[in-house]
Amino acid sequence: MDTGSFKIIKTMRYIFSEFEFNSASLVLTKNGEAVAIRHNEAKVLALLLENTDKVLSKEDILSEVWQDKVVSEQAVFQNISHLRSLFGNHAIKTFPKRGYQWQLENEYIEQAELTAEAPVSSTQAPVPTSPVQKKNANWVYALIAGLMFIIYAVMDRQTESIDSEPTHKIAYVPITDPQGLNSISLNDNGNFDFTALTHLTTRQFMASLETEYQSLAKEHTFILSGQLRTHQELSYLDFLLKGPFGDWQGQISGNSVQDVVKQLEQHLKQDFIYQLLGEAQPPELRLASLSIAHQQTPNDFITLGNLINTYIEMGELEKAMVMADKLENTALTEQNPLQVGNALLYQSTVLTRKELFELSTQKLNLAIEEFKKIRDLKRQADAWNAQSWLDHQNKDYPAIKTSLLKSAQLALEAKDIERELHALTYLSVMAHKHHQEEDKYLYLTQAEDKMREYQLPIYRFIKIPFHHAIHAKTRAAKEPHLKQVLEFAAMTPDHWVAQSSRKQLMEHYIAQHRLDDARALLANATSDNAQNSYLKTLLAKAEQDNEAFVLHAQRTFEQANLAGEKKLSLDIALLLCEASDLPVNYDFYSQYIQDNANKRWRQANETKLMAINL
Repeated sequence: MDTGSFKIIKTMRYIFSEFEFNSASLVLTKNGEAVAIRHNEAKVLALLLENTDKVLSKEDILSEVWQDKVVSEQAVFQNISHLRSLFGNHAIKTFPKRGYQWQLENEYIEQAELTAEAPVSSTQAPVPTSPVQKKNANWVYALIAGLMFIIYAVMDRQTESIDSEPTHKIAYVPITDPQGLNSISLNDNGNFDFTALTHLTTRQFMASLETEYQSLAKEHTFILSGQLRTHQELSYLDFLLKGPFGDWQGQISGNSVQDVVKQLEQHLKQDFIYQLLGEAQPPELRLASLSIAHQQTPNDFITLGNLINTYIEMGELEKAMVMADKLENTALTEQNPLQVGNALLYQSTVLTRKELFELSTQKLNLAIEEFKKIRDLKRQADAWNAQSWLDHQNKDYPAIKTSLLKSAQLALEAKDIERELHALTYLSVMAHKHHQEEDKYLYLTQAEDKMREYQLPIYRFIKIPFHHAIHAKTRAAKEPHLKQVLEFAAMTPDHWVAQSSRKQLMEHYIAQHRLDDARALLANATSDNAQNSYLKTLLAKAEQDNEAFVLHAQRTFEQANLAGEKKLSLDIALLLCEASDLPVNYDFYSQYIQDNANKRWRQANETKLMAINL
């Protein structure tokens, strides 16, 4: 009979800051709590910690972590970026053209762990043992058996404890219809632990989404909100699930409120949703997750819609159209006009991107008819908003004005503040583009009056000075408006309007050699993200600090790629290519531009590209 044996192996436990990492189990904890980390990230971390005295090249990391698998260098960039997001940018230093090295001080504890070896083959000759050796061996095996029994007992208890707890913890803002006649009741069950945030209404939460989520996120990682409505005895739900790294939203229709709740819970049981919202993911990884989820639940309209959106964002227009056609056909089979309308909207978006404007208009008209059948005012508002861009392509300002005022009116009837304000501020921009001087200020003023009427928080007003800056003709004239944006956005410094304003001010200050003002801009830009790293890159270049320039530029490129910000990735790659006298991988970044630059970006950077022969 074959018998197992055991051997002792050495493992390392690394302790740094508030973290502890076990190099054998690849388990990371923070203050005793487990931290989610992907397997390859953990292997990269182990490699860095085991070689703190070395600079590890990308080739070293690829060969050790991925071994025989064929992956690109981008895999290293992404994993290093993820680790920096956990431990701070300073934890891992980039040495241009050389590689990466761990920088944090750490203690390590070497320990022995008992592990089982494979059973001895029956073909091997037995090794003679003395009675004393047998007695000692029996004692050792008895001790091991006792230890293993205790370990398995503890694991069983932990498993029972884990299995008995709900998988997903979600806080939710009470979901009702506009009249307060119907509401959704969410009860704890084996899949969900629900917490009602009764001090909020959906309108309050959505009006102050960024600040409200910030104040609640420490206690509630995922927060659900939505609006319920009924039409011709059917129930409809617009929902949004907010997480630390994004939103997940969709629409559900059913024969009753209870049917809608059942569909919602069935959809939200899927683990991949929380992975997408709970950690930063590059578009390629998001796409892979959505593709797998769609294969597992092919009739889930919400997952399919998010897959289509991701294809569009990545420029995969043909694949997006195929999936949009699939959505339409499935929705037609199930007689679901809501999802038929959504499919037509997606098709119109793809056709607009492909500059097939007449076909896009036809799809929009069909979408509007589907949404009228179920009196979906929000989606009708979206369709009219999309139509305004097609009117712009035809250089027809009266039609633009009609489309956007129609969108604003529908949003008002739906009590959707965000859509209403967007239509009015967008109309101000369109009026500016078409040289309608009176209208561009008229509709901006109307938007500001609406914000006051709705008693919105101050950060919601940032679009007003931002659009005044758009209307201003010189950088000097834009400056006071952009500075007001940053004042309004003091509580939300990472809002895209604040980020754009900060970038414009940085470029303005550098052009005027006002480097003290440029440095002051970074005082409130504390988040470790691609936009702020880009600002640091621009400032380092202006200060002629080559080492800092290369460091921040490479960090920007990594973060922009991770976030799927293609334009910023291209901008920083071009900036690095222009610095040919510095220790940067010119071939890599120039090839990146060749592979990823679209026509519009090339036209905007034509002079710079010609200067470096790209």
